[in-house]
Amino acid sequence: MDIQIKKDAAVPHDGDVVIMGHYQGTPLSPSLRTEDKKRGGAVQSALRSGEFDGQFLKTIWVRSASLPHLVVVGLGKRSEATPDRFRQTIGHAAKQARESRMKRVVIPIGKAEPIPVRMAVEGTLLALYQFHKYKSDLDKKRIDTILLTVDQKTPLSPIRKRVALGRCIAEGVNFVRDLCNTPSNEMTPTRLADEAKRIGAEPCCSVEILERDDMKRLGMGGLVGVARGTSEPPKFIVLEYNGRVKKSAPVVLVGKSVTFDSGGISLKPADQMEKMKYDMTGGATVLGVIQIVAAMKLPIRLIGILPATDNMPSGSAIHPGDVVKMLSGKTVEVINTDAEGRLCLADALSYAARYKPAVMIDLATLTGAATIALGQHAIALMGNNPILSAQMEEAGRKTGERTWELPLWDDYFNQIKGDIADLKNTGGRPAGTITAGLFLKQFVGKTPWIHLDIAGTSWNSDSPQPYIPKGATGVGVRLLVEFLSARAFIS
Repeated sequence: MDIQIKKDAAVPHDGDVVIMGHYQGTPLSPSLRTEDKKRGGAVQSALRSGEFDGQFLKTIWVRSASLPHLVVVGLGKRSEATPDRFRQTIGHAAKQARESRMKRVVIPIGKAEPIPVRMAVEGTLLALYQFHKYKSDLDKKRIDTILLTVDQKTPLSPIRKRVALGRCIAEGVNFVRDLCNTPSNEMTPTRLADEAKRIGAEPCCSVEILERDDMKRLGMGGLVGVARGTSEPPKFIVLEYNGRVKKSAPVVLVGKSVTFDSGGISLKPADQMEKMKYDMTGGATVLGVIQIVAAMKLPIRLIGILPATDNMPSGSAIHPGDVVKMLSGKTVEVINTDAEGRLCLADALSYAARYKPAVMIDLATLTGAATIALGQHAIALMGNNPILSAQMEEAGRKTGERTWELPLWDDYFNQIKGDIADLKNTGGRPAGTITAGLFLKQFVGKTPWIHLDIAGTSWNSDSPQPYIPKGATGVGVRLLVEFLSARAFIS
């Protein structure tokens, strides 16, 4: 999509539609009042009649034969404005414009306009995302150009930087959505490794791919055990970005990368199993974050680790009751082969510890229990460092990708204490999200660590939301980029 910036004393009339915002309970802004007068004062009339009052996400269309159509979107109360509300409002209006077959959209920005530049770009690009790779009959409705207009006195350099940043982040999120929406016959561990190689070829980046024999030699019994049942070669992917002149303790991101999860011998029900192609969302998110951070040139050292495999039933698959020896030396009794993600992640976390990281963060579509507990509106957060958890929570508030912390009390440990081994890979249904997090905690030592269970937030099965489509959401990308940006300029 072409994004243009133009200085203009007035809103230009070379677009199909102009999108403007209005705060509830306030007079029309000068530029909106001017545009409304040109079209006969329809917005003012709607405000007087109560048909439109600026409530959050409410819109009014003023259609015109001689001028671009005008769509005014409600921003809600000014006191309740947040960056994410701006994303939602502009995304909501942009999708309406696309459905009305508009091709060229004008969005006034700048000091006199309520919608910030970066939020306008992010909201638009995130909302207009579509996954049409496998469609033979393509929907022709699409927006080709976004024209951002500023007044004559506004310097363009900072505007261009904000546009570039918003675009970089939105395209990174959409890249992750593409990976997660792609079916598992194409999105294999090998394909994930190829995507990592592409990113690894960028400046300040490098990549290393370990094969099955390397994992066996190192003693990754958890990951190798899960990979026993699949004909797809597993890959252990290590992608590094070094934006510092001097070597420093890195932040390590570990992403669950199960490219299809059948449940293994503990086979999942057939209903909804097709969605298990997105069980590699954690790994995809790590790739997307590193791609964005490298493009932003953040002064930080960042390492991404993706333990990638399918989880399939076969004659060679791991059995319930088997015992595996992990990279850390701990032994685990496999109670349920559908609790495979934590086995892969545990070996990856042990490997990550070799880098002596300042922080370890893992992301995983780990437990259905997270969806039961928090639904689709919050990421389950657990960790061993309150300061780190608070920083992640703040990043969630800024991005709208909110987190909710669950306890990792030792009281829960008896549920995963092994009968014939050190640990069991599941503690049963009670507190399933917590016991999964507690299992991972056994492999991080004293390293500051956060676990993000994104099972409930990474896939949208319901109707599309303002900038979140059905299917893969790309959740976690903006959260981690915000967290890492804050960290890069503090440390």
